[in-house]
This record gives sequence, C-alpha cells and structure tokens, in this order.
Amino acid sequence: MPAPHDTTTAPDAYAPTDRTVPTRARERASYDREVVHAILDEGYVCHLGFIRDGAPVVLPTLYGRVGERLYVHGSTGARPLRMAGREEADEAPGLPVCLTVTHVDGLVLARSAFHHSLNYRSVVVHGIARPVTDPAERAAALDALVDHVVPGRAADSRPADAKELAATAVLRLDLDEVSAKIRTGGPNDDPEDLALPHWSGVLPVARTYGAPVPADDLAPGTPVPGYLTRR
Repeated sequence: MPAPHDTTTAPDAYAPTDRTVPTRARERASYDREVVHAILDEGYVCHLGFIRDGAPVVLPTLYGRVGERLYVHGSTGARPLRMAGREEADEAPGLPVCLTVTHVDGLVLARSAFHHSLNYRSVVVHGIARPVTDPAERAAALDALVDHVVPGRAADSRPADAKELAATAVLRLDLDEVSAKIRTGGPNDDPEDLALPHWSGVLPVARTYGAPVPADDLAPGTPVPGYLTRR
C-alpha cells in the first residue's frame, strides 16, 4: 500500500489525488482496494454530498457496490436525482458528489478532554454521479441495493414492476477517486498527564442483530429465511 504522498500506485490500490490525501493524520490514510471494499461492504448508509442552489447539501441514503461502482437510488422526483439527469453544454448528464461511509469501532477515552477520540474506519469517494438508464444495469443495481442490506434477499422478494421502476431513479458513482481513513489503538495521552487518576482506554463498539420479528400479517408457518438466522 503506497504512502499518501507516493506518486506511484500499486495495481491493487487507488491513485491518491489532491482531494483524497488528508490534511491531517496522513498516516491513517489507505488506498488499498480490499480495505476500501471491505469498509463499503460492511456499511448500510452513506452520506451523499453535493451543491444545490449554491449551498452544500448532505443526504443519508442506502447504497450498493458492484465491483468498482457504487449505486444509490431514489424517487425520480428527488432533486439530486433530477439534477444528475441534466445535460450541460457539451457534457453528459451527471452530478459532482462526495460520498462517505463511516464505522465507529470504539470510544477512545483519554485522561485529557483534548485527546478523546474514536476508533473508526471511513471511506470518501469523489466523482460524478450519473443516471443509470440501461435496463439490465438498472435491474442489477436495484438487486445489489437490496442484497447489500441482506445478502440473498433480492432473489427472495418480488422484483420492482414497471410502475415502480418508472418512479425510481438510479445513480452510478465509479470508484476512481477514493481513500480510506482508519484509526485504531488507545488514547494518545501527553506524558505529563499519565499520572492523573482518570481512567483511560477504549470502549469497543460493535453491531449486533436481534432475533427476526415477523410481520403481523405474515402467514402462519412461514419459515424464517436461512440468510437471516446466519447473521
């Protein structure tokens, strides 16, 4: 994995750019594809940032990854999806965006308030979100969005019908300008604070799943799918 300032890039890494090199804690940056993909695949919600009417806007939304592409979807009437479909002079439709995904792995408690922190894993993607119009790609993208939340669910549910598809817009964001940033380990207390009587360390944070709760109108005897009991 290359250092953030390297000018050469390994085949299994994304090339650093001015927008993906952090200004602080550069040693925490990673451009490794497997690391980036793992962080993306573990998340559920991304935050999609763009400029609307001259002001920054950030929206939380579901996403799905297929290879080196991310997909998001929404109503055809939603403003960001309509903006992405506009054609500018001599340019293809698209919306400049910044997409982020973050996991919190621990609360880092230092002896001083200043050095409190989080252990985290995050990914930032810059690029142009473009509308997906090819029917086959749209179908694959919508399946990926469902399976991203619960793998195997797309094949175990009714696909969208023509009316639902007409009301749904899908955007594609290629993974070209990408970086991950990761913090691990304990607090970074100042030497002069080590003798203070305050507890210092890490409180781990982990995601857990409860038992599946059937819908009130579920037919009696309907078995719980194996992909839920294995989670």
